[in-house]
Amino acid sequence: MKTNQTAANQEFSVSRTRKLVFIAILGAISFLLMLINFSLPFAPSFMKFDIADMPALFAGFFLGPLSGFLVVAIKLLLKIVIQGTETAFVGEFSNLTGSAFFVLTAAWIYRKNRTKKGAIIAMTVSSVAVSVLYIFLNAYVMFPLYSRLYGIPLEAIIGMGTAINPRITNLTTMMLLSVFPFNLVKHLVTDIITFLVYKRTGNFLRNILRT
Repeated sequence: MKTNQTAANQEFSVSRTRKLVFIAILGAISFLLMLINFSLPFAPSFMKFDIADMPALFAGFFLGPLSGFLVVAIKLLLKIVIQGTETAFVGEFSNLTGSAFFVLTAAWIYRKNRTKKGAIIAMTVSSVAVSVLYIFLNAYVMFPLYSRLYGIPLEAIIGMGTAINPRITNLTTMMLLSVFPFNLVKHLVTDIITFLVYKRTGNFLRNILRT
C-alpha cells in the first residue's frame, strides 16, 4: 500500500514538473512573440500589434486559467528583466491587465464546454470583452497616466489618432475608432492562429502532458 502511494506521488511529481516546464517554455515563446510587433494603419504608432497572447491561451486551454495567467506573468517578467521598461511600467501594467483578462476569460469559458465550438465561443467572447475593457482602461487609466508621467498633453496623444483618421477629434472617438478596433483585430487574429495551431498539435501535447 505504501509502495503504491509512493509511486502515485512520484507520478504526480513528474506530471507537475512537465506542466511547470511547459508553462515556462510557453512564457519564453510569448516573450519572443512580443518582440515581433508592428503598427496597424488605423492606430497610432505607439500601439503595437503582436500575437504574444497565443501561448497563454494554449496554457489556459490545456492546463486551466491559472496556467494561462502564469504564462502572461512570465512573458512580462522576461520583458522587464531583459529589456527594462520604456513606459515607467504603465505599458507593462496595461499588458498584464488586458492579457490576463483575455486569457482567463477564454480559459474559464472553455472549461465549461471543452469542444471545438466551445473554444470558438470562448475566444470570441473574450476578444470582444477585452477590447471593451481596453476602452475604459485606456481612457481612464493609461492615457491620463502617460500624459502625467511624460508631460504630454492628452490632446497631443489624441492628435496622433487624428493624423491617421480625421474623424478622431476627442478621447471618445479615439477609443471607438482606434483603440477598440485595434484590440479587436489583435485578439481575433490571435484567436484564429491559436485555433489552427491548437487543432494540429492538441493530441501531441496531450500525450506529453498526460498524467
